Amino acid sequence: MIHFDNSYARLPQGFFARVAPTPVAQPRLLALNDGLARRLGLDADWLTGPEGVAMLAGNAVPQGAEPIAQAYAGHQFGGFVPQLGDGRAVLLGEVVAPDGARFDIQLKGSGPTPFSRRGDGRAWVGPVLREYIVSEFMHAMGVPTTRALAAVATGETVWRESGLPGAVLTRVASSHIRVGTFQYFAVRGQEDALAALTDHVIARHYPTANGPLSLLDHVIARQAETIAHWMALGFIHGVMNTDNMAVSGETIDYGPCAFMDAYHPDTVFSSIDRGGRYAWAQQPQIAVWNLAQLATCLIPLMGERDAAIEAATKSVHSFAPIYQAAWRRRFGEKLGLTEAADVQPLAERLLTMMAQQRADFTRVFAGLADGRARDEFIDREAFDAWAVDWQAQNPDPELMRHANPVRIPRNHQIEEAIVAAVADDLGPFQRLFDAVIHPREARAEWDDLSHAPLAEQIVHQTFCGT
Repeated sequence: MIHFDNSYARLPQGFFARVAPTPVAQPRLLALNDGLARRLGLDADWLTGPEGVAMLAGNAVPQGAEPIAQAYAGHQFGGFVPQLGDGRAVLLGEVVAPDGARFDIQLKGSGPTPFSRRGDGRAWVGPVLREYIVSEFMHAMGVPTTRALAAVATGETVWRESGLPGAVLTRVASSHIRVGTFQYFAVRGQEDALAALTDHVIARHYPTANGPLSLLDHVIARQAETIAHWMALGFIHGVMNTDNMAVSGETIDYGPCAFMDAYHPDTVFSSIDRGGRYAWAQQPQIAVWNLAQLATCLIPLMGERDAAIEAATKSVHSFAPIYQAAWRRRFGEKLGLTEAADVQPLAERLLTMMAQQRADFTRVFAGLADGRARDEFIDREAFDAWAVDWQAQNPDPELMRHANPVRIPRNHQIEEAIVAAVADDLGPFQRLFDAVIHPREARAEWDDLSHAPLAEQIVHQTFCGT
């Protein structure tokens, strides 16, 4: 049993549409995250049984759930769409964990909703397993993120370019409220709804905030920390639309996401990002752009307009120093240095050298602690010259080992796991998952998973699941 307490469903009707998930033909559990189940206070044995799998597939709505599809708008690649919403996801409800923390439980790929925009509302197994692996790796590295509780095969075919096996992801988040949620009401001039949403977010995520401007400041600070952590892992979200930015500060909507192999600041993987809007190096600037849209939504709640615009603008400008401090701290840890050390010039020199020589992002930083970083460079004398200045700062190997994963869920490994899963072999998925949720542990059994891809293994593009 799950004990629900559904605060979002108690907001006015315009915030969502009440809709039940669409049942599937033959639900079969692919994966269950036992650790997350315990975190939520849920019974893993029940979840793996017939009733639990029926719930995770969307075939049964448990007692106390109030399934809804949330309404939101959003800027997609800079173009505004006034109505988006959960087109293939249903929020079953909210649970309160044993420590009092509140979490959404959402089924992704659970069928059409009033926001589906002629889509089928389904997901296929590839994007489901990708999000499962990547989000749990991010959690293991301490990045604020949504998480994956379960993946269920549906026994149905999902049609994209071809017929693919369907699946449903059970996603867990502290909430699914987005910048686009605020935009949905702002574009409609619904100030009462904006005020209710603001109060809800403050109560749920930022209880020390004392009004809309204070809320904006809290969201900015949290997003700055999250984006800096992305950058330190070589993570590229791929589709940083305003409807994909959670006001909680959690990483949400792992679509065409990827981690860099060879480092270059302009790296893009998403097949739909043809102009490089969401390239690795662009992510901080895009975060500022998205947060400016949130600020614009909140201005009507801040009193006299000119003063509100001035205050909101000042808040948005505060992102840069917060982010820069977080960046220096994250990259300082990667170099084994404290904030007091001269981190930025050292880090930028190393990154420039990595870009010039196409050195592997993860392997270089992981190799700093064990002396193997030099091997990742073609011009090793150039690395040696940099290392003299770095070693003069007395780097701490333990700090480096904590900050730098020895392995990441590499794009080609994820693709290999998906191909095997489509052929009903979950072994590669399970092995990769087990390895990346222990990202700092060097184990012989997983040595091959820390290797950079061979030329023929390199993945150049990643794709959305819709």
